[in-house]
Amino acid sequence: MRAGFTSEAVDALRDPAHVHAICEEYRAAATLDHDAEDRRAGRRIKCPTLVLWSAHGPLNTWYTDMGGPLALWRLWADDVGGGPVEAGHFFPEEIPDRTAQELSDFFAGS
Repeated sequence: MRAGFTSEAVDALRDPAHVHAICEEYRAAATLDHDAEDRRAGRRIKCPTLVLWSAHGPLNTWYTDMGGPLALWRLWADDVGGGPVEAGHFFPEEIPDRTAQELSDFFAGS
């Protein structure tokens, strides 16, 4: 069992229907572009936006030529903050206290 995951979560992945649903979510995210109309209309996210990602995953090095993940979100949102966290891809499960603190600090400052 991976650190941070309950046995119930691991057991759920043994159910083909759950695995199928996860794959469908990823497929939809990769193939649907519901944002195109917003881009054409120049609509932006106006509320403060927190962006967190794994310091140990590929997102920490992808898009460096564009300024990293925060720069990408700034193309969409006016007030972007956050950064990488010291954990893996499933960081909310791996470091729940740190994740909760990041969220708490963010909402306290909003």
